[in-house]
Amino acid sequence: MKQIIKEPILFCVGGMAYNVVEVLYRGYTHWTMFVVGGLCFVLIGLINEIFSWETALWKQMLIGGTVITIVEFVSGCVVNLLLGWNVWDYSQLPLNVLGQICVPFYFVWVVLSLVGIVLDDMIRWKCFGEDKPRYKIF
Repeated sequence: MKQIIKEPILFCVGGMAYNVVEVLYRGYTHWTMFVVGGLCFVLIGLINEIFSWETALWKQMLIGGTVITIVEFVSGCVVNLLLGWNVWDYSQLPLNVLGQICVPFYFVWVVLSLVGIVLDDMIRWKCFGEDKPRYKIF
């Protein structure tokens, strides 16, 4: 039973966390950010499923930041460019691509992915009986 509900629970935790961060930063959010956050959290959680625990934490953070940036770009192309909902616009920021992603926010996602990595690992360990987290810094 735990395995059946694991991914939906992780998705909801990630979606809620993403919404909280966005409300704290921008003062508001959009329902699509719940979906983006949930998807990013689930994908970041797969880092230790694909790579070993011996993968340095800084490398996991770079992978996490890249995953978030890719999800943000694809979802931005759909919700902002295709559907015209204008949920976010990075066109005024340096080194942006179609106003959907930018280099400065890539580095924000790298740092925030640390929170996602550790939170996911703790939930998987405490709630779902998976391996106890262990990290290699370098």
